This record gives sequence, C-alpha cells and structure tokens, in this order.
Amino acid sequence: MALTQIRNQFRRWLLAEDRPAAAGHEKTHPWWQVMCLTGVDYFSTLGYQPGIAALAAGALSPIATLVLVLLTLFGALPIYRRVAMISPHGEGSISMLAQLLPWWQGKLFVLCLLGFAATDFVITITLSAADAAAHVIENPLVKNFFEGKSLGVAITMLLIAMLGGVFLKGFKEAIGIAVLLVIAYLSLNMVTIGTGFIQIAKDPSLLANWQQSIFTQHGSIFNILGVVALIFPKLALGLSGFETGVVLMPLVKGNANDDHHTPIGRIQNTYKLLTAAALIMSFFLLTSSLVTTLLIPEEAFKKGGAAYGIALSYLSHKYLGEGFGTAYDITTIAILWFAGASAMAGLLNIVPRYLPRYGMAPDWARATRPLVLLFTLIAFIVTWIFQADVEAQAGAYATGVLVLMSSAAFAVALSVRKARPRKLHKVLMFSTITVVFIYTTIVNVFEKPEGVRIAAFFIGTIVVTSLFSRVMRSTELRVETVEMDSTAVSFINDDTRQNKVRIIANRRQAGDDEEYRIKEQEVREDNHIPDNDRVLFLEIQISDASQFTETIMVEGEMVGDYRILRAKGAAVPNTIAAILLYIRDQTAEHKLPHAYFGWVEGNPIQYLMRFLLFGEGDTAVVTREVLRRAEPDPNLRPGIHVGG
Repeated sequence: MALTQIRNQFRRWLLAEDRPAAAGHEKTHPWWQVMCLTGVDYFSTLGYQPGIAALAAGALSPIATLVLVLLTLFGALPIYRRVAMISPHGEGSISMLAQLLPWWQGKLFVLCLLGFAATDFVITITLSAADAAAHVIENPLVKNFFEGKSLGVAITMLLIAMLGGVFLKGFKEAIGIAVLLVIAYLSLNMVTIGTGFIQIAKDPSLLANWQQSIFTQHGSIFNILGVVALIFPKLALGLSGFETGVVLMPLVKGNANDDHHTPIGRIQNTYKLLTAAALIMSFFLLTSSLVTTLLIPEEAFKKGGAAYGIALSYLSHKYLGEGFGTAYDITTIAILWFAGASAMAGLLNIVPRYLPRYGMAPDWARATRPLVLLFTLIAFIVTWIFQADVEAQAGAYATGVLVLMSSAAFAVALSVRKARPRKLHKVLMFSTITVVFIYTTIVNVFEKPEGVRIAAFFIGTIVVTSLFSRVMRSTELRVETVEMDSTAVSFINDDTRQNKVRIIANRRQAGDDEEYRIKEQEVREDNHIPDNDRVLFLEIQISDASQFTETIMVEGEMVGDYRILRAKGAAVPNTIAAILLYIRDQTAEHKLPHAYFGWVEGNPIQYLMRFLLFGEGDTAVVTREVLRRAEPDPNLRPGIHVGG
C-alpha cells in the first residue's frame, strides 16, 4: 500500500503542470532588462566565438567577422524587427509561417522547424555547458589537479544535470540575475579586450604583420573577399539570440494605453532591445576577433592548444593575471550555464505551445518535468557523442540558428509580398536577405553536416510522435465552443416540443428543394420516423482539416420548406458530435437529439485515411465513437442511426 502511495505521489509530482515563465505574462520589465535576459544566450557566445572564428578563418577572422556583423545589422535586425511588429505576443517567426501556410503543408513545415529549434536549443545547452567545463579545466588553479579529456565530459554532464535539477524543482525567471551576469561579463570582456588593444598599440608590428600575412596568402582584396564569402557562414554562432528576443516580447514593458492586439509601446521597446543587443554584440564580435587574431599564436587555437575554446580567457590570464583570469572564468562559466537555462526554458515553452494546438502532443507533454527529463537525457547523449567538444558542436548549433533565421526571413518576405499595398523595394530587400541566409545555411550544412543529422533526428522524432498522438486523439471532441445564431436556436426550440429532436446529416450537393425532399423520404422510410415528427438537416463544411480544435458557428437557413443547420469544422464527425451534445444541453428538458446517416460502402481503411487527413470518412461510425468518449453514460448520449 505504501509503495502504491509513493508511486501515485511521484506520478502526480511528475505530471504536475509547472511551466517556466520564459514567455512571462505576469510582470513586464524595461526593455534593457529583458535584453540582458536574452543576452545570457546571445552575449555568452563570446566565450567560444573568437576561437571558432580563428579556427575557421585563420588570419581572415576579423574580416569574416565584419561580414557577419554587416549581416547582423542589415539582415537579421530588419528581419526580426518585422517579426516583432507582426507577432508581438511572443509567438515568433514559426507562428508567422504557420499562419501564412495553412493546411497540412503548413503543419508539417512547422514540425520540421520545431526540429531545428530543438537542435538549436539542445546544442545551446550542451555547447554552453561544454565551454563552461573548458573554462573550469583550463583555469590554472584547477588544471594542476586534473588532467584528461574525460573530465570535460564529466563536468559538462554535471552542469547539464544541475540545469535539469533546477527545472525539476521549478524554474523562476530571474531577470535581476541575468542583468548582473550580463553587466559583469561584458565589463570583464571590455577590460580584457581593452587590454588587448593596449598590447597591440605597444607593438604596432602586430597589426602590420597581420596585414602583410593576409595579402601574402590571398593576394588582392578581391581574392580576400571571395575567400571570406565562403568562410563567414562558419561564424554563424554570432547570430544567435534574435529568435529568443522576439519570444520574450511579452516580458517587455510597453505603454499604459497599449492595445492588446497591436501593443505599439511594446513593439517599439522591442525594437530598442533588438537594436541595442545587435550593436553591443557587433562591437564585441569585431574587437574580440581582432585582438585574439593578433595576440594569440595560430597553434594555440587548435585542439589541445592553450587557447582552444577559451580565446578571451587565455588573454585575460596572460595579460591581467591569474586573479583577474579566474574571475573572468567564473563569470563566463556562470553566464554559459545560465544560457543553458534560457535554452531549456525555450524548449519547455515552444514544444507545448504548438503541438497540443495541433493535437500532436502526448498527454505527458503538457507537464514540464517529463520534458525536462527527456531533454536532459538527450543533452547527455549529445554530450557523449561529441565528447564535450565545443568546436565539434558548433556546426550543429549554427545549423539550428541559421535555419530558424532563414525561415524568419522567408516568413517576413512572404508577408511583405502579400501586404497591400505591396512595396516593391521592401519585397526586394527582404527577398535578398532571405537568399543570403539560405546561402549561409547551405554552406554551413555542407561544411558541418552533423547539424542536419541531429536536426533530422529531432524532426523524425517530433513528426512520428506528433502523428501518432494525432491519430490517438482523433476521436476527441476537438471543439472549443459551439455558438448558434437566432435562426438555428429557433429551429431547435420548435423541435423540443416533439418527442425527439431528429437531425439528418446531409452532404450538400445541389442544395435545392428536390435534394432535401428525396433525402428526407429515404431517412423516414429507413428509420420509420413518424410523418408528424419534424426533422432538421445538418450540413458540415470542412474548414481546415489540419486544425485540431476551433469554435463552431452554427447558422440556420430555410431552403423552401426545409430547415437547414450549417456549420464549418475541421472534422465532420467531431463537429456533428459537438453540435448534438450542445443541442442536448441547451434544450429545456435535456432531450437527446437523434442523428440519422446513410449507408457507407467502400474500403474502411480508405475512409479512415480520409478522416485523418481531410476530416471526412465513415461519418456515422466515427461520430458514435466521439460521442462515446465525450459522454460515458449511454443514457445521456445522443442517438446515432445508420440506414434501417
């Protein structure tokens, strides 16, 4: 008995809905504070970005970084400012595509994007934890005691486990902590980079030698630009953070008189957030790339080298002493770890936000803790596969980031093209940005195909799980509410005076008197309905079969002497069942309505697929099953009649 109680308590704890407030709705904050919350992910990439840039571009790292900065300021920033304007409630660019691409093609496209989003967030957790572990291991105070690659994997997994433990307990978003971390981290980076420029000023030959080396290796400026065009996609980690910025929009304080649907104050403050973050990051990307390239020997960047994965930390220890260097490492470890918390919060919000609405989430996906355990386990597996190697995971991370940004650019370009009046210069501008992001994504995929492999795993898992869940939930009622106009209500009220409310399910064809006369005659004969009992016709038009739930509007109409109830729904059987239950509950004596269907002949598998994909099929059988699940008591269940 005690074991059963413990098991039940554990189950209740595990399945309790306790979502992190990453898209918070309780309290808003000044935009610069929310920027710091976004910045624990965005700015923390400084911990590994300079080293990755040096490995990818060598002496051309500063020039390739300049191209990345231009793409940030004149590509990513305009795109996400537009996303903030169109989607001001934190839905992000994925929601824009879901609205622009209806039916199943839109749903499947969104599922694929969720796979890339999962890749982005999971690799953020593992890569950030791996780089935090690298800073622990390479700190001179620690390095003297421990050696070996396995230590990096162990520390990385420990940090991931601690992160999972925080969310299992219940994550409370702390903007104050994010503000302190960002201010401390950027301040220490400013001191380190400033010290680097002082060292360069003391030895001008460093700059001259660098300039000479790039022209010696690559010749003319045109050759350099050609090489940079091929290289800069490898630096795409510096673009992360924009999607998080728009997802966190509900936290941004707007104006007191903001309209709910178009909160101008919140949108304008989000513009400030995105612009400030982009300018700050651009400054640090350029300056850090320059000082690390000029001051760190090329061999130190390579695997096993003293600056591998920790370029700025290397400079802080070398020029500012072990005390300052240790303080830099501690701050870096903290912000990298908190970047993982931001990514986990993003996962826990983005998965339940879309999949349940599509009917594509298992019941346990509504609770936070099972998802935390799942994502923590996946993070362990990814860490083990990559052996906590920062550079090895960079391609997968960049793939997730670039696919999301390319989809955002595509969504914005599509929305601008559909806008009225259409502005050609904006269409051309956003289309060009989209092409650049797609090019960057393709180059990155060819260079680092492991990102696509990981994304394919997530996509496959999400699609298979989602479709299985959709099939299992297909016989749910799937209707939020039912509303009837006055004509429809009067039809129902008239029929409650007779013994039964009789409804004939009809698939409209000609829609004239003759069609309804023949249909009524067949139903009366097959079901022995008395001549003095009145009947209603019910016709359902498919709206969007890929939707899962919606509000049903029922309208009454007279066609000659025949009374028709017409409605739109995602699935015919589920909509009929919901209307029957609504009629039962609205009648004064709760009289059970009876629905009459014609015979259905043909392949049952074919009808099943038609129902799952197009919302039609063997309507009577599915309607009966939906009613059985919605109303357990057979005495309170509306009647279903097929043929005689």
